[in-house]
Parts: sequence; structure tokens; C-alpha cells
Amino acid sequence: MGLPKFELYEEGSQIRRSSKSVPSNIVEGYVLRKYKNEFLHYLYRAQGSSEETVQHLKLLFETCSLNDEKLFNELFESYNRLNAMLYRFIKGVEQQHEKPLYLQEPEPFYYTSTDHSIIDPLTSNLESEL
Repeated sequence: MGLPKFELYEEGSQIRRSSKSVPSNIVEGYVLRKYKNEFLHYLYRAQGSSEETVQHLKLLFETCSLNDEKLFNELFESYNRLNAMLYRFIKGVEQQHEKPLYLQEPEPFYYTSTDHSIIDPLTSNLESEL
């Protein structure tokens, strides 16, 4: 990025931390997606870290520590697209969250005591013997 030395260790370090935090929070939330609120918590943290990165970039550009306007515009636009994608993803999870199939409870089956046929409680059909 070509930052002055004093910014390289201060703002540069903050940008590195906040930008690395975005995918880390998404991954951690994805692992916990069984629980909608936990998933959303980490997605919001990812969005917050992304917005924090934008704020640091703006500060560097406004103070002329980052004087490459083309680079600033590219990074700014990339993070704006990322923030829009995160926003839509969060809204989708809020509206349509379902547990992953492998984490869902299997449908219960009930057995009759005489012939061990399976009764499907959803359709009330007898299935063949096990």
C-alpha cells in the first residue's frame, strides 16, 4: 500500500486485523449455523469488521497517508460490494434460516407390536417390514 512508516504499524496493523476478521467470523458463524442467533451474531461481526476496514481506509486517504487514489477507489469499491453481499446474506439468513439437513432431527417412526410394520406419522401409511 505504500504507507508512511508510522502508519504502517498503526493504521496498517488495524486494517490487517479488521480485514482478516471478516472471513474468520463468517467461517465461525457457518460452523455454528445450527443456531440461527449464533450464526447471525458472527455475520454481523463480519459486517462490522468490514465496515471498520472501510473506515480505516477513509482515514488514511483523508490524511493523505494513502495517496494512491486509484488504489483507494479500488479498495473502497471492493469493500462496498462486500458489505452489500454481507447485508443481503444476513437478511436471507434472518428470513429463511433452516438447520442443515445433516443436523435436522430424523422423522420419528412408530412400530406396531404385532407385525413390526413401520407407521409413518406424517402419511399414516404402513410400510413393509424391516
